[in-house]
Amino acid sequence: MTDREIQEIYKGEGGQNQAFNLIVREYSKRLYWHLRELVFSHEDADDLLQNTFLKAWKSLPSFRWESGLYTWLYRIATNEAFTFLKKERFNNKFSLTSYETKLANRIADDPYFRGDAIQMLLQQEVAKLPDRQRAIFSMRYFHEMEYARIAEILDSNPDAVKASYSLAYKKIEKHLKDVGEV
Repeated sequence: MTDREIQEIYKGEGGQNQAFNLIVREYSKRLYWHLRELVFSHEDADDLLQNTFLKAWKSLPSFRWESGLYTWLYRIATNEAFTFLKKERFNNKFSLTSYETKLANRIADDPYFRGDAIQMLLQQEVAKLPDRQRAIFSMRYFHEMEYARIAEILDSNPDAVKASYSLAYKKIEKHLKDVGEV
């Protein structure tokens, strides 16, 4: 279903709930995996997904329908993840283990992870990236989003996104070469 069709349902008599249900059905899976790649925890990604849709529901009456729902929802989800990660990092401030290491360990402890050793190593290296760089890397590498779309989601410019992705890619590639996996 297109954004335009959802918009028409939303603007129709009593169509708000139906339109929102369509939005949730259309975007839940993609947003969940986007969040999961940022926080590396099923439970946290699930909570953030719920928060994302709550914010979207509250903001839908003021949504102008000029930007796409996809971009708008990804922006909300990404901001929710960044806020969550900032709180988690603050709560971890006095720990002997770095927060990035804790994120990487979540992957190894994740009962839902179904990858092989190389995929595990890749995910652990992605976890060590700064939050924004990790988001850019995930959107580009795993979801094959265009730089312009990522820039729109992050309220940035495509050249900055491209540079950040390139830097992240080189960091991961270097580490994987150092451990002999590339």
